[in-house]
Amino acid sequence: MKKIAWTLVLILLASALLTACGDAVPVGSKAHKVRLGIFKNVTHAAAYIALQQDYFRQAWGDDVEIEVTAFDNGSDLSIAMATGDIDIGFVGPGPATTFYLKSRNFRIVSGSNNGGAVLVARSDAGITSVKDLAGKTVAIPAKGNTNEISLRLLLAESGIGIGKKTGDAHLIVRAPADTLISFRQKEADATLVPEPWGTQLEQAGLGRILVDWQGIPPYDGHYPTVIMVASDTFIQRQRELVKGAIDANRKAIEFIRAHPDEAYELINNELKKLSGKGLDPALIRASIQRLDLTTDVSREAVEQMVKVSIDAGYIKGVKKEELDLSEFFDLSMLQELEKGSPAASASPY
Repeated sequence: MKKIAWTLVLILLASALLTACGDAVPVGSKAHKVRLGIFKNVTHAAAYIALQQDYFRQAWGDDVEIEVTAFDNGSDLSIAMATGDIDIGFVGPGPATTFYLKSRNFRIVSGSNNGGAVLVARSDAGITSVKDLAGKTVAIPAKGNTNEISLRLLLAESGIGIGKKTGDAHLIVRAPADTLISFRQKEADATLVPEPWGTQLEQAGLGRILVDWQGIPPYDGHYPTVIMVASDTFIQRQRELVKGAIDANRKAIEFIRAHPDEAYELINNELKKLSGKGLDPALIRASIQRLDLTTDVSREAVEQMVKVSIDAGYIKGVKKEELDLSEFFDLSMLQELEKGSPAASASPY
């Protein structure tokens, strides 16, 4: 009887342990699927090339299924990261940091792109400088996203507030693809958007680039617009797969530099796959030339943007003077890769 009783206890204990573990992949064993999140945007060029050139598959092996989810904005992707719906994501630092401060369950593991956003003024709006945006309506892709943060810094440099007071700039949210309609209908006087939308507005004759990417704050365009993030759980259980993703990103950046003409077509192929339609290759070329593709991530730039979000009220319960993002950065895997081969950092653009 005692033997039977002990056997039942062991069975119950084993059952409890299995229930507690759920479907989790044990530490050290290889995942069968990696859930990857990206944008339908040319600024995510490195991720596109890594998919088209099979760099992720080469790093992870044929037995790992790659599940790609394309998002329209950084908030949605960051929510998916915070709730554990994706393992690795390419996203802007603005929304990523906002949701990290709420969940604190994912990390920045690499950079992917700096810059790539431009300020475009509608051709017939009578805007010749940033100061002329006082009293004007400016479109942004989403509230709290990296482009809005840059716009707030740019307006502050010219002493322009945001709101409904006389002399303030008025903000409206419009998806970048919808800014052409907003300009045609004179709904928006200007917009700060990632490429290729700025070039597209200019080529359509609807607007002109008022501030090129190298004049967009912070740090004159040399601030992260696309970073790689990975969930804490995935880093803990699948560190080598995260490291492989970082290396795939590095290889993609190097490929774009070495084979730009071929890269434009590959980027367009992936864009068609994700959004259902591509772009004129000339438009992609113009867009890529406004990107600073790099694995570098400026912590100072990220911190400055977070402080703008705090001032704007997007981040609650955090004081600027008490801001600590040290645990948000885990660049150890990137540094391990850089020790083994030349880093994809300095950009020729």
